[in-house]
This record gives sequence, structure tokens and C-alpha cells, in this order.
Amino acid sequence: MSRITNQPTEKMSDKSFRMMSLFFKIVDFFFPYIKKRLKKFGIKDGMIVVDYGCGPGRYTLPIAEMVGIKGKVYAVDIHEMALKKVQEKIRKSGIKNIETSLAKENNDGEYNSGLPDNIADIVCAIDMFFIIKRPPEFLSEIQRILKPDGILIIDDGHQSRKETKQKIDRSGIFSIIEETKDHLKYKIAQK
Repeated sequence: MSRITNQPTEKMSDKSFRMMSLFFKIVDFFFPYIKKRLKKFGIKDGMIVVDYGCGPGRYTLPIAEMVGIKGKVYAVDIHEMALKKVQEKIRKSGIKNIETSLAKENNDGEYNSGLPDNIADIVCAIDMFFIIKRPPEFLSEIQRILKPDGILIIDDGHQSRKETKQKIDRSGIFSIIEETKDHLKYKIAQK
């Protein structure tokens, strides 16, 4: 039996999280590009979207607006401070279609988002994949929560595009359907 741990290896320190949040706040104030970026993701009214690695929620709330009251957003992160920050933004905004979930990993290296199987139309993994230490296990969890025709939207973060694609291709789980300078779109590979 695997024991669930609250200290995934990818979790940043509280101090680093606070610094990252402040940095994003400054960047978003001077360069408000998130809504423009999200328009390219294919998010539509009524969809269920997972913001995996949501951090302080800079994408979560705009996604919630895009999916509307018939849709839902799951904000998933390994850091408790991230979810508290998102919950604070939810309270302030009054948006009601967001739910938070604390991601964990067990001792076998399996990831657990805490979400049901086949729930998501789209999973967004923005600026976080570079920190994942076991990409195949992480991508297996993404596959589990995606609907069979669901889409993974992922970017490079702080690694090269070549490295991002190699990690995903090696897993054998996903097939690329679109590549832009900004992001990659994948669907579950047909077996």
C-alpha cells in the first residue's frame, strides 16, 4: 500500500512561491497578455478545464470566465499556498465555477490530482512541465483525467522546445496536433 505524501519533489519553498507570485503580479500589471494567450487555446463556453500547476491563479480566473457558468475549472497545484491564493481570488471575484484540488504524489512516484477519471475537455499545464521530475508518470495522470477526446495544452516553461517534445514523445501517451511558438497541443495517442 502506497503512502501519500504532502511533500512532492517538485514543490517549491514558501519563500520561492511568494517571490514568484509577486513577480507574476508585476508582469501581469505591465504586460496583461494572459487573456489574449488563452484565446489561442480553444477554450469554449461549457467546457471543463483543468489548470494543472495553477500557481497563484493567474490563468484560472480568466479560464473560468471563458467557460462560463455552464463550465467548470479545476485549479490543481502541489503547493497549499497556491490553492489558498486561488481561493482568496475566488472569494474576491465571486466566481463560482472554480474548484481547487491539492495534487500529491505517492512513494511509487505516481501523481494524483485528486480529480475523477475522464473529467476534462482541456488540461492546461502552463509554465510548470520543466519542473516535473517524472514526465511519464505525470503524463499518465493527465491522460487519466482527460476525456478520450480531450486536449493537453502545454508550454516549455524554462526548458527548450526540443526537450519538452522529447519528454512527451518518450511517454508514448500523447500525439501532437498543433505546435505554435507559444504552446503545444496534444491529444491522447490512439493505440
